[in-house]
Amino acid sequence: MMPTQARRRRARSALALVIAGFCLVQIAPGWALIVGSPPAGAQAAAGEQRYRPPIDAPVTDPFRPPAVPWGAGNRGLEYGTEAGTVVRAIGPGVISFAGPVAGTLHVTVTHPDGLRSSYSGVAAIRTSVGEVVTGGDVVAVAGTTFHLGVREGERYIDPSGLWGLVVASGPVVLVPVDDPPAAPTPAPTYRSAPTYRSAPTYRSAPTYRDVARKVALRVLARLGVGPWVG
Repeated sequence: MMPTQARRRRARSALALVIAGFCLVQIAPGWALIVGSPPAGAQAAAGEQRYRPPIDAPVTDPFRPPAVPWGAGNRGLEYGTEAGTVVRAIGPGVISFAGPVAGTLHVTVTHPDGLRSSYSGVAAIRTSVGEVVTGGDVVAVAGTTFHLGVREGERYIDPSGLWGLVVASGPVVLVPVDDPPAAPTPAPTYRSAPTYRSAPTYRSAPTYRDVARKVALRVLARLGVGPWVG
């Protein structure tokens, strides 16, 4: 075995120990992926499964990781295929996605060791979400080209480095879960309307006639003329 493959096998084994036990991974609304330790005797009964190529066709564009996450490159393997060639799962797992994305058809298999393999640009889908598959099961039909990608978490890895490696044991089951109750919509709060002091009132300005009358009465009072003089 090549040193690189030995290191990858040790890395896969460490990953299997990390995900051993029981954990719940949310896959899509209404579904949950259960990954856990197999019951006693299950591994011996199932036998050892290894990763394998998804199709018998030449690789036209190998894995070329981009220098930066948003840069150009090939995040998987591009195969030159004949239309109608069947596409098979590279290892055991559960179908976590099967449908169109941006006008093209895609299938995703989540494997027991946490890896996710994506089969992109297929001509037809031959599986459905929730189906448990083993390595070699038909999941799609290829067109004239076909792309395989494998992710470890959010990082793409070279699929060709997996061929022949043992798939970490552990059952994978996709089960429906109840939708959580919707949170009640809080009642809107409003600020109280501001209060204002009432506008001051002013006496009306005296008219010209009022001023003239007052002046005339004062003059008559000084002269001693008027109805108030006895």
